[in-house]
Amino acid sequence: MYLPSTFCQNDLNELHRQIAACRLATLVSHGPSGLQASHLPLLLVEEEGEFGTLYGHLARANPHWRELALGTEVLVICQGPDAYVSPGWYPAKAEHGKVVPTWNYIAVHAYGQAEIFDDEQRLLNLVSRLSDRHEASQPKPWSVDDAPREYLDSMLRAIVGFALPIRRLEGKWKLGQNRSAADQQGVQQALLNSSDARDRELAARMHI
Repeated sequence: MYLPSTFCQNDLNELHRQIAACRLATLVSHGPSGLQASHLPLLLVEEEGEFGTLYGHLARANPHWRELALGTEVLVICQGPDAYVSPGWYPAKAEHGKVVPTWNYIAVHAYGQAEIFDDEQRLLNLVSRLSDRHEASQPKPWSVDDAPREYLDSMLRAIVGFALPIRRLEGKWKLGQNRSAADQQGVQQALLNSSDARDRELAARMHI
């Protein structure tokens, strides 16, 4: 990822918060079949390893897990809020006109080598934790215990789990830090006034 120092985020807690907030990550690898990408929810265990460990699972029918099993480096992309930035939001436009459109965003890239596993108990623990996390906001949260055991066993046989100890983390918080305070405030106010919740979310992340 192109990472100018102005936009570089090195705070591990902030990086972990963004990974945890990412509902659907992109897992990318390169192997004999070329580039492979899968989109999936992941579980971050912060205390495992120097930068934490990511856990997830793939369908056994998905050939991507075989690429992971080769032990080559993989990339996980956790995209945060993003927003188009119009030049019209900059006070500098009225002053000198030397402004152009851009895109502001938050993104985290995590790198490492995956360990594949298909132990039933380990898989059950993973899917239970993932389900509990994403069901927490439901009025009546669903649990893996709600499914018939024989059905659950068949589902577990149809997936392959992986653990990805993070060996390198990159965070990019491109929030207009290269602009004047007045230009940043103009952007933040325009985003706060937007009808798009994603724009307002990004505005809330801007610290001027």
